Amino acid sequence: MGKISKKRKEALAKYDKNKAYSLLDAAKILKEITYTNFNASVDIDVRLGVDPRKADQMVRGVVTLPHGTGKEKRVLVLCTPDKAEEAKAAGADYVGLDEYIQKIEEGWLDFDVVITMPTVMAKVGKLGRVLGPRGLMPNPKAGTVTMDVAQAVKDVKAGKIDFKVDKYGIVHASIGRISFTPEQIAENAQELLTTLIKLKPATVKGTYIQSIYLSTTMSPSVQIDKNTVPGL
Repeated sequence: MGKISKKRKEALAKYDKNKAYSLLDAAKILKEITYTNFNASVDIDVRLGVDPRKADQMVRGVVTLPHGTGKEKRVLVLCTPDKAEEAKAAGADYVGLDEYIQKIEEGWLDFDVVITMPTVMAKVGKLGRVLGPRGLMPNPKAGTVTMDVAQAVKDVKAGKIDFKVDKYGIVHASIGRISFTPEQIAENAQELLTTLIKLKPATVKGTYIQSIYLSTTMSPSVQIDKNTVPGL
């Protein structure tokens, strides 16, 4: 068994790991048990009572966090020339088409989100083997394949994130930074949970949201009391 570090012992001594807390109380605890010397990411992990192998139970969606993610996302827009100026004006970091497709094929990946248009998906589609495994492939359900590329850029810059249940039935998402106030962290978490509740597949039987945990990049996790979450 690995040795527990001094900082981790200090963190674990500040709360009861076997107890479930409200979102706000959990956020306050995270602020106390995070010792990183950088602005750590705040993450939420939600275990769902779904079978991701079944197409009708694949939970995927988008949500705009009220306080953003705390991270400046680099946005690449692959579009036709007539949409280029709109994308740039909306705040896109990189705008183009063929030249960027070639750069990606050569190994360039200095971006966080790719937005494109339905009319150029035939060209963008060949990047699937590169972008797909990294979760960067544009998808209409995530709002990243659209004719209104300018609005899509604005949404991402404002804190819009997309999420998808993994093969174990868990949704992982980054919902802010430890520099946020506890209230901001709790409100961002609630917004994601509210969206997840709305996305409950009709075929799911039994408990849909089974457990919720909050953590930061290097902190222990804090369990959330589902009874304190509005809508559950």
